[in-house]
Amino acid sequence: MTAEAAGPVRRRRHGKQLEAELLAAGWDELVEAGYGRLTMESIAGRARTSEAVLYRRWANKDELVLAAIEHYRSAHPVAVPDTGTLRGDLLAQLTAVGETRATFFAIAAATAFSGLLAGTGLTPAQVRAKVMGDQALPHGRTLYRRAHQRGEIDLDRVPAAVLDLPFDLVRHDLLMELVPPKPARIRVIVDELFLPLLRNHQAGHASLE
Repeated sequence: MTAEAAGPVRRRRHGKQLEAELLAAGWDELVEAGYGRLTMESIAGRARTSEAVLYRRWANKDELVLAAIEHYRSAHPVAVPDTGTLRGDLLAQLTAVGETRATFFAIAAATAFSGLLAGTGLTPAQVRAKVMGDQALPHGRTLYRRAHQRGEIDLDRVPAAVLDLPFDLVRHDLLMELVPPKPARIRVIVDELFLPLLRNHQAGHASLE
């Protein structure tokens, strides 16, 4: 009997490829079943593997879920626009963050409130750091570095808290509303909140308009 006649041969998975498929299965199970109903058994079934394979990598479902959230975020990066102006870049990127991350934040928030926080023993700040990922330092964000090179902004004069503000506000809106902020809200964040603060730290520098 040929291999074709016997049916498809199951592909052996190893290393990073296997881990990526396991984490993708964990995310899909989280989306469909929710954190409360998700189990190591259900993830193993979705991934077509054994629970032992999961337990060799993660001690429990909390560790696996956090890893799955981090993996999904890393696999779906937000594009960095290049419109030629800081204002244009911010409007475009904050819009992209809202559109790209809305589902992610809805799932992550539901997971945290469903018991992940208590199950991991982590503080809210630690869970937030894992869910959000290792964000680049504010002064290192690509759109700010480009604006600095164009002479629109002097990064030596602007506190990190100011540079973080527009992104923090969009993330807050996503966590509270679970839908992308409306264009008008994005414009308020950029034009009425962020840019005036930025100008206060850039007195004497070229207009950002």
